[in-house]
Amino acid sequence: MFTLPDLPYAYDALEPVMSDRTLQFHHDKHHATYVKTLNALLEAAGKSPHTLEAVIRDASRSDDKKRFNNAAQTWNHSFFWVAMSPRKETPSGALETAIGEAFGGLAGLKKAFVAEGAGHFGSGWAWLVADRGGSLKVRATHDADDTLTQSDVTPLLVCDLWEHAYYLDHQNDRKGFLEAWFDALPNWRFAALQYAAAQGEGEAWRHPEPTASAEPRQARVG
Repeated sequence: MFTLPDLPYAYDALEPVMSDRTLQFHHDKHHATYVKTLNALLEAAGKSPHTLEAVIRDASRSDDKKRFNNAAQTWNHSFFWVAMSPRKETPSGALETAIGEAFGGLAGLKKAFVAEGAGHFGSGWAWLVADRGGSLKVRATHDADDTLTQSDVTPLLVCDLWEHAYYLDHQNDRKGFLEAWFDALPNWRFAALQYAAAQGEGEAWRHPEPTASAEPRQARVG
C-alpha cells in the first residue's frame, strides 16, 4: 500500500511563508489521513495497484468519487512538497524563455498565478502547467481535482488553495499567502525538469510506488 512520503526539508524550512506548525498539521495530519483512507479503500476493494497515477485515472473513469478524492489528494500533496524549496530560486534556461513568451517575464507569471489562485472560489489548487508544445498556462482545479486527468498538460508547480495550507499563518488572506509563496518557495529546478519532460525530455515526476507496509511514516526533520 501507499506510504506517506517524508517531507524533503525540516518542518521550519519554509518559514515565514509556511510555519513549523502549519507543516506539521498539513503533512502529518491532513496528508496522512488521505493516505490512510486511500489504503483502507483499496484494501476493502481487494485492489493492489502498482502506481498512484493509475488509481487516480481509474477512479476518475469509474466515477468513484471517494477513491478519486483520497488518491488525488494524496498525489497533489506529495507533488506540492517537492514543488517547493527552502532556498529561494529563480527560473533559468528554457523555462525562463517560456515564461517570458507566455507571461512577459516572471512578474507577469506571478500576477497571473496569484490572480488565478486568489479568484478561485472554494478549495482547490493553483497550477503552472506546460502543454506538449511547450506553452505555459496557469490553471486552477477544484477540491481534489488535479492535472493527471488532463492528458494535454504536465504540471510544473502547484500551490495548495485549501484553507489548512495557509490559515494558521495568513488567516483569510489567500492573496497575501500566494504572493509570499510565489516570491519565496517555488522549486524552479524541479519545474525545469517537469518542463523538459513535457517536451519529451526525461520522465515527469511520479508518486513513490506502494510498499509492503501501509503505515504512514513521520516526516523527516533536520
